[in-house]
Amino acid sequence: MEDLAKSETWRVFRIMAELVEGFEALSNIGPAVTIFGSARIKPDTDYYNKCLHLSEMLAKDGFAIISGGGRGIMEAANKGAQNANGISVGLNIELPLEQLPNQFQNINLDFRYFFVRKLMFVKYAVGYVIFPGGFGTMDELFEALTLIQTKKIRSFPVVLVGSEYWKGMVDWLKTTALPMGNINAQDIDLFHVVDDLEEARAIINKRYKNRVSGVHMDRRNKERRGV
Repeated sequence: MEDLAKSETWRVFRIMAELVEGFEALSNIGPAVTIFGSARIKPDTDYYNKCLHLSEMLAKDGFAIISGGGRGIMEAANKGAQNANGISVGLNIELPLEQLPNQFQNINLDFRYFFVRKLMFVKYAVGYVIFPGGFGTMDELFEALTLIQTKKIRSFPVVLVGSEYWKGMVDWLKTTALPMGNINAQDIDLFHVVDDLEEARAIINKRYKNRVSGVHMDRRNKERRGV
């Protein structure tokens, strides 16, 4: 464990170094989709194969694929991107029980700090796809929803794959959190729950095309106004 009281100054430089390395490595990857899910999901299981195929489809659509760089769903995401000759990015994290990076990455970065790694996940993403996972997956899901809800980032699609897995969480949001006033009704619309991979693909592509069209429209309007 790091003694923060004795190392705060040098810690700032380590954080800066991770930020610079991440920005330099990822600045030219183009539009990307970040895929999350459990490292414990085994190869050749249903969710692993679904992630593999969806990643292939999104890579063929021109999206870079970003994962946490480890095994399970992360491996499936990177493998699918490589199968489609796409850009496959793994953002690994140093853990007490070492997380070994998977072998299906064109770009591999190692992070000491979770918050720097999470910044890289969201900064280059035009969409999130969330497969079943545990605490880490939930953390990444709800951080994205919070940033979108509070308008700290540009809204992008958050797609949850596996209605059976996510049903309990969605029901709790609708029957407990919403009636208590802890979220608003429109907050439920910040994410999509799907089982069909083509539906997930269509959501990501449609929102990205709308975003690009909106940027072009803004540029044309500014040109007309001489801005």
